[in-house]
Amino acid sequence: MVETIENINTPAFYIREEMIGEAFMREALLDKVMGKQRFRKSSEKLRRGYLPSAGLALVAVHPVDERILATIRLWDIVAGLDSSGQPVKALLLGPLAVDLDFKNRGLGAALMTHAIEKAAILGHGAILLVGDPQYYQRFGFSADKTALLSMPGPYEQHRFLSLELIADYLDGAKGILKPAGKKTPVIKYSIRMKKAV
Repeated sequence: MVETIENINTPAFYIREEMIGEAFMREALLDKVMGKQRFRKSSEKLRRGYLPSAGLALVAVHPVDERILATIRLWDIVAGLDSSGQPVKALLLGPLAVDLDFKNRGLGAALMTHAIEKAAILGHGAILLVGDPQYYQRFGFSADKTALLSMPGPYEQHRFLSLELIADYLDGAKGILKPAGKKTPVIKYSIRMKKAV
C-alpha cells in the first residue's frame, strides 16, 4: 500500500508488514519516541513474551532507504468472559509510534486505518487500547464498552478504549484482559567444550 503525504516537500511512504530482522530498528524508534518508561505500562504485561497477532505487525517505511518511519502492532488477547462464561477473543493495539522527524504528516493515521481494516478482514471482533481518547475517537474508539473490563496493572479508565469490528461483539464482556497469542520462541544456545589432548 503506497500512501502519499499531502505536504509536497515530504517524501511518500508505504505500509507493509514488519519483516524478520527489523526488530532493532523498531526498538530504536520506540526508544526515541517513547523512552524506556514504555516497559512499565500495563499494556506491556500483555505483550511481553508474546508474538504480535499474525499479519498485524505493520510499519510505514521510506520508499528509498526502507527506514522505518512509524510502527504499529496488534496482539491477541482475551477480553474477559461473555455472559455465558466463554472467553472473548480480541486484539490489543500498541504501541503506535511515529518518528519525531515525521510527526503530523499522516503516518500514524494511515497506519491506524490500515491496521483496523486488516484486522477486520482477518475476522477479528474488537480492538482495545489504552490511549488518548481525543486522538483515537476519530477511528471509532470509545470507552463505551470497557467499563466491565480492566487492564492487569495501573491505567486511567477514561483512556481504556475499544472499537468493535463486529457489532455488539463486546456486549456483556467482563473481566481482566489476558494474553492469548503465540509465545515468543526461546532460542537455546549450546556451547560444547572440547577436551584438550
